[in-house]
Amino acid sequence: MDRPGTLYLCATPIGNLEDMTYRAVRVLQEVAAIAAEDTRHTRKLLSHFAIKTPLVSYHEHNKADRGPELIARLLAGESLAVVSDAGLPGISDPGTDLVGQAIAAGITVSPVPGPSAALSALVCSGLDTRTFLFAGFLPKTAKRRREVLAGLAREPHTLLFYEAPHRIESTLAELAEHLGDRPAVAGRELTKKFEEFVRGTLLSLAERFKAVPPRGEFTLVVGGAAGEAPAARDNPLPPVEAVAALVAGGLAKKEAIRRVAVERGLPRRAVYQAVLAAEE
Repeated sequence: MDRPGTLYLCATPIGNLEDMTYRAVRVLQEVAAIAAEDTRHTRKLLSHFAIKTPLVSYHEHNKADRGPELIARLLAGESLAVVSDAGLPGISDPGTDLVGQAIAAGITVSPVPGPSAALSALVCSGLDTRTFLFAGFLPKTAKRRREVLAGLAREPHTLLFYEAPHRIESTLAELAEHLGDRPAVAGRELTKKFEEFVRGTLLSLAERFKAVPPRGEFTLVVGGAAGEAPAARDNPLPPVEAVAALVAGGLAKKEAIRRVAVERGLPRRAVYQAVLAAEE
């Protein structure tokens, strides 16, 4: 019986072709086939490095059928590589599913490390890098986004998000609404000619991109919940009373509402509406 091949998770450049590693080129040359999200996109990369290995499409819409086919080839002794359109496969793409199937089948999975948009933005952000949480793209439906953001509101870790340019302004405003106006950095066109880091807060970034139409893919780095949050979560006061107590202590109502929402992991709008109802 043939010994199973190896599944290589091969990182590719996120914008600058000079970030391709020697090992990545060698592995892509030696494997039996390369599973790619977008074969047209990957073919350009392979052509640049004179790699002639056959391509197989593997993406969100065909993974249910293509995954078992790739596992069968691996079990038959072929080694395969998986690439995403940019960066490390398996992060916000269907490579994760193939990895799970390979591990369940006893197939060796090996990383070929390289560029990552999330980590590149994090280390250049100037925000806390000691602990961080990768959230990727937010859900498409408003309800699921609210649920996810409510869960993230209490996290003390630096938060990492991906976002497309046409949604960046609304996403920044939504993050500010649910998390509070925290320190934030938007990384744009990372490793490319027009690479840019815009630093400020969620609301100031939203205003910036409202005035200057955004271009390119974005990675957002957002500061974690304030350090006083754990103690505040033990506060027995209901949210409306907690806001009143902060206002009585000299804090502006808007800031009091924001702080209570962040500390309790509640939508800011919900706290605001509750305060308004109590004042009627």
